[in-house]
Amino acid sequence: MQLYRFDNEIGKKVTHFNSNFIMSRITKTELAAQISCMYLEPDGIIGFHKTVVPQLLIIVTGEGWVRNDDMSEISVKAGDVIYWEEGEGHETFTNSGLTAIVIESEKLNPSDFMPQKELT
Repeated sequence: MQLYRFDNEIGKKVTHFNSNFIMSRITKTELAAQISCMYLEPDGIIGFHKTVVPQLLIIVTGEGWVRNDDMSEISVKAGDVIYWEEGEGHETFTNSGLTAIVIESEKLNPSDFMPQKELT
């Protein structure tokens, strides 16, 4: 498991076409990708299972915990991106609720666009 950031502090200001916003790039896929949104209500859980392909879990709102095969619980919150490799066991749960975007593809390289965050 690797943890990344996508908050506005690492984004780039965009002014093209009279725009005024910050964009934080997350990933680029060369192969097909499945993109989903998951809504975990309070005490929600994505039960422990193994990934079929590499996966990014992008926490958009809320907070919770994740774990993989080898680690104890890691606290996550809005602005965090969790990367799991193919075949890695993982679980996500929350006491207060969270919303996350999930990107699954055979080849993901999150370090191409986002700085890695230290696991805490």
